Amino acid sequence: MTVLSFDESGVDVVYKGTEFRLEKSLIEDAVQKPYPDVTDHEVLMIVEEDPSPTGEPRRIADIVG
Repeated sequence: MTVLSFDESGVDVVYKGTEFRLEKSLIEDAVQKPYPDVTDHEVLMIVEEDPSPTGEPRRIADIVG
């Protein structure tokens, strides 16, 4: 299970027992859009090889807002 914790400057990730941080600029470069408009599903696709997102995608602006 992957755990994503969002804030204004990036995402703390726990993936397969390993904790790391994805900075805002890295996420923007990977997805090619402004950080607030990126969705949790898009971040999950950066982290996991074969993601299985559930529910509706949520914008980071709505999560941290």
